[in-house]
Amino acid sequence: MCLIAFAWRADPRYPLVVAANRDELHARPAAPAAFWSDLDAPTLLAGRDLQAGGTWLGLTRAGRFAALTNVREPGRAGPADPPSRGALVLDFLRGSEPPAAFLAERDLSAYAGFNLLLGTPDELWSAGNRDPQPPRALEPGVYGLSNAVLDAPWPKLTRARQALGQALSAGPTPAALLELLADQRRPADAELPDTGVGLAAERFLSAAFLVSPTYGTRCSTALIHDALTSQLRFVERSFDPAGQPTETRDHTFPLETP
Repeated sequence: MCLIAFAWRADPRYPLVVAANRDELHARPAAPAAFWSDLDAPTLLAGRDLQAGGTWLGLTRAGRFAALTNVREPGRAGPADPPSRGALVLDFLRGSEPPAAFLAERDLSAYAGFNLLLGTPDELWSAGNRDPQPPRALEPGVYGLSNAVLDAPWPKLTRARQALGQALSAGPTPAALLELLADQRRPADAELPDTGVGLAAERFLSAAFLVSPTYGTRCSTALIHDALTSQLRFVERSFDPAGQPTETRDHTFPLETP
């Protein structure tokens, strides 16, 4: 997952609104979003990484939410034989611990660089093993996360946050969230971050929606929690290497309360 714009309690009707793009090698096998009943997790809705077995973003019928982005850090030596970062998302969704307890029980330094969002209907936490700030509960607001720390001022992230704020004001819809995720504009070179990958790669990676034969946006996800109706809506659209949509999955279900 490489771009997440999200609103947490920024509007009383919509406690959580998420717009997220997953960018990945097209050769890496994955399954689209579905309930994981085959793994005795029938309340868990997420896509599936068929290579490592975890996931990049998901939620449960009870409103547990988790999402992950990798940290761009070329040239940095990572831990030897690190565990899958996608397992962090899966483990949280399959468990019942509050975010703080979940994070305290794990050695986050054992993983390659990541950012992690962990939430329940009552709280949303941000954590990252390359973030100078410790794991923390987020205050209400509109946020953005890509392949650096939370709210890093990358142009695509700034635009996505602004577009999400506008969508929230108008009443968020999956169509509006998917539209902001489809943005292929690239900023001027002077606005690009310098993450050590070279100018050509920085230019390519600067768009919210990426298209190339080998690596690009594999799916876009729109998630809306409507407190008025007590419903969760999860829409995932998949894309081929040409950036053309191949499938859209739309799941709407009531939030289960204890």
